[in-house]
Amino acid sequence: MRLGLDYNHIAEKARAFIRNPGTRVDLVKGYITLNWKRLFNREKIQVLGLDIGSSAVKMVQLSKDHSEWAVTAAAIVDIPGGVENNNPSKEINTVIAITKCLQSAGTQTKLAVCGVCGPEVAVRFFKFPPLPRDEIDGAVKLEAAQVCPFNVDDGTVDYQVIPNGENNVRGVLVAATNKLIESKRHLTEQASLDSVLMDVDGLALLNCFSECENPKSARTTTAILNVGSSYTNLAIIGDDSLPFIRDMTCAGNDIVKEIATANNIRPEIISRILTGHQNSNEIQLDIGGSLANACRKLIVDVTDTLRYYAAQEKSTAVEKIFVCGGFALVKGFVELLDNQLPARAVLWNPFDKICSAGGQNCRDILQKNGPVMAVAAGLAMRAI
Repeated sequence: MRLGLDYNHIAEKARAFIRNPGTRVDLVKGYITLNWKRLFNREKIQVLGLDIGSSAVKMVQLSKDHSEWAVTAAAIVDIPGGVENNNPSKEINTVIAITKCLQSAGTQTKLAVCGVCGPEVAVRFFKFPPLPRDEIDGAVKLEAAQVCPFNVDDGTVDYQVIPNGENNVRGVLVAATNKLIESKRHLTEQASLDSVLMDVDGLALLNCFSECENPKSARTTTAILNVGSSYTNLAIIGDDSLPFIRDMTCAGNDIVKEIATANNIRPEIISRILTGHQNSNEIQLDIGGSLANACRKLIVDVTDTLRYYAAQEKSTAVEKIFVCGGFALVKGFVELLDNQLPARAVLWNPFDKICSAGGQNCRDILQKNGPVMAVAAGLAMRAI
C-alpha cells in the first residue's frame, strides 16, 4: 500500500511535482520511504481507477499508446442506501457494488488505485528557509501537525519538494488519517482487489484534466469542481503549476435535503426528480427556483474559495470552471453555477478527449456518466 501525491507535470520544466513518487506506506509501522527511482522509471502495469463514493462506485481502466489514452473498461454501480450514513448495511452494500463493477467491466486486473477526500485529508504548501536534506522530513511533519485539521500522529504524511531555483525549500504535503486509508483498503480487500496506492481525489482530477485538456497557456488559472453526494472537491491550477485543493462538505445530498425540507417532500422523490426519473409537474414543484435556493451555500463556499486562492497565491483569477461529479448531471445545475459564480462554468466530460476501446457498453457508460467518472479516470492514470 502506498499513499502518494501524483501530478503529471514533473517532466514539464520542473514546474510541478510528483508524477509517481513511489511512496510506500506501512500501515502497521506507520512510516514512509520514498523510492526516487520511480520518478524516472515508469513500469507499465495497468491498474483500476476505483472511486468509492458514498452513493456509487465508479471504475475505469485505461491504456496508453505513446501519448494517447484509451478506455479499456468502465463501470458504475449505485450503492443501495448509500445516502444513509447510518445504514448498518452500507459496508457490505459497498463491497457488493465494487464486485458488480468488476463483473460489469469484465477486467482481469486486481490492482486498484483508490482516492480519499474530506475532512480527514489535507493538501498544503510549505516553504522553509534553506535546510539540510536530512532535516526536511522533520520540518514537514512539524508543518503538517500545525496545519492539518486532525492529529497527524494518527495519520500518514507524504510530501514532495519542488525545485524552484531558489535557496528556500518549497513543496507540497499531503496527509490523511490512517483510519480513512484503512477503510478504503478494507473495502477493496473485501472485493478481492489489491489496493496498491492511495491518491487524493483533487489531485486525481488535476491529473485527468492535464492529460485530457492539455492546457495551452501556462498563465491560465483553471478550476475543476467535482460535486458528489457527500463532498465537493475544488481543484485549482494556476500559472505557477501548483495545485490548490479544497474539499467542501456541502454537496449533492445537502442540496437534495434542502429542497425536500423547503417543499415538505421526501428526499427520495426529490432525487428522482433531479435525476429525471420523475416529473416535477406531478407534484407541482418549481424545481428551478428550489434548486437555486438550495445551492446558495455551495455557491458561496466556492466563491469564497476562489477569492481566497486569488488573494493567497497572488495568481490570476480563475477564468473557467470545469464542473463534473454526479450532481453535475442535474438539469440546470451547471447553468446555475455559470450565472452565479465569478467565472464561466461548463460541464466537463473528460471522455470527450479519451477514446474508448472497451466495446459498446463501455462507450454507452462513458457517454451517459462521463462527468461522474473523472476522479476514477485520474486514478487510473497512475503508474506503479
